[in-house]
Amino acid sequence: MIIDGHQHFWDPARADYPWMEAPELAPIRRAFAPADLAPLLRAEGIDASILVQCRSSIAETEEFLRLADATPFVVGVVGWADLTDAALDETLGQLRDSPGGAKLVGIRHQVHDEADPDWLLREDVQRGLTAVFAHDLAYDLLVRTRELPAAIATAQAFPQARFVLDHVAKPPIATGFSKEWADRLAALAACGNVWCKISGLATEATWDDWDAERLFPYVAHAATCFGEDRLIYGSDWPVCLLAGSYAEIKAALDTCLTKLGGKAREKAFGGNAQQAYRLPAA
Repeated sequence: MIIDGHQHFWDPARADYPWMEAPELAPIRRAFAPADLAPLLRAEGIDASILVQCRSSIAETEEFLRLADATPFVVGVVGWADLTDAALDETLGQLRDSPGGAKLVGIRHQVHDEADPDWLLREDVQRGLTAVFAHDLAYDLLVRTRELPAAIATAQAFPQARFVLDHVAKPPIATGFSKEWADRLAALAACGNVWCKISGLATEATWDDWDAERLFPYVAHAATCFGEDRLIYGSDWPVCLLAGSYAEIKAALDTCLTKLGGKAREKAFGGNAQQAYRLPAA
């Protein structure tokens, strides 16, 4: 099974997305639904996808689970839940019992939007993560270089848990290779319980001036750090449309992963996502 490990659906006419207010995001400030993605997946030979949260809303998580229940190609949902809520354990149980709840595979929060770079290390957040892992869910780390030290400490604090790093921690590709990002990424990978999504890279580059060659040093560094067993392909559609079409993004990452050699491409396009999110076998 070939899997797109990271995609979204949204409708700004029905809900607020604070991160989408910037003028340059106007091209994606419209509804995107399963019917829009399905033909793109078929055209690229992709069998399934992981649907990832877009806003801090339990209602969205419930909606995504219902959507996944009605959409065969969505094999997993990374939803949102309030990690600081003392009743999180009960909330997660309710989500698992709701329509489509069997497809809940992980939880995510926009950590890089928090003012505190150590937000992950707060006592109430760590308590919430304990509840997430008690329900055998993965936790998606949406962080940049600034928050990587807290992510490293968190991964070390839960050695038996499963973490998935989104977008290779968003390296500052447009401004040049960052040694700080590279060193911190290596330290996170050394924890051993973190997978890395090869996703969201084109939108960290200059949107109208990037190609596979420009992205490859970042993919190669991730591969050096995580190895071929912990890389996961993700389109980050429809955010990726700011920089290129679904086909262009997929082709560039395909080129990068193929260039790594070995079984990196084969594993990143399916098997590793199945392991990270404990998806049922095809």
